Amino acid sequence: MVKLTMIARVTDGLPLAEGLDDGRDQKDADFYKQQAKLIFKNLSKGHHEASRMSIETGTYYFHYIIEGRVCYLTMCDRSYPKKLAFQYLEDLKNEFERVNGNQIETAARPYAFIKFDTFIQKTKKLYLDTRTQRNLAKLNDELYEVHQIMTRNVQEVLGVGEKLDLKCQVD
Repeated sequence: MVKLTMIARVTDGLPLAEGLDDGRDQKDADFYKQQAKLIFKNLSKGHHEASRMSIETGTYYFHYIIEGRVCYLTMCDRSYPKKLAFQYLEDLKNEFERVNGNQIETAARPYAFIKFDTFIQKTKKLYLDTRTQRNLAKLNDELYEVHQIMTRNVQEVLGVGEKLDLKCQVD
């Protein structure tokens, strides 16, 4: 199940939109939002090896897609199929680009596209049950290969940025 969704500009880590939730779903929502923001910060410094990645964090996975200058990130239960998580992000990416594509670079404040939450919520509901016919068809679709998506541990990803920061301070 999708627990958290955030969209940010890669160049500076500015959060552009977020799938708002009521917080009842998850006891550590603030902690995971902070982790997501740290991931965006690392990505803005150029600390990313792949345009698609899964990152382990506790009982969840962060999955992200970087397309152009935007990172689309979601956090799901470990048991949630990666294929569906990335298809969910693809759906968000396509709509976000269509609706806001020409305004992304000029956004000056965090969550400038907060109205996109409506689309995130609708799309999240479509991906809620992995057993629906629609989602089973997506899981069986061989055109979308998840095997090439790198998986990392959150400490490893966030630690890379800390090591680089320390090295920059020493130099």
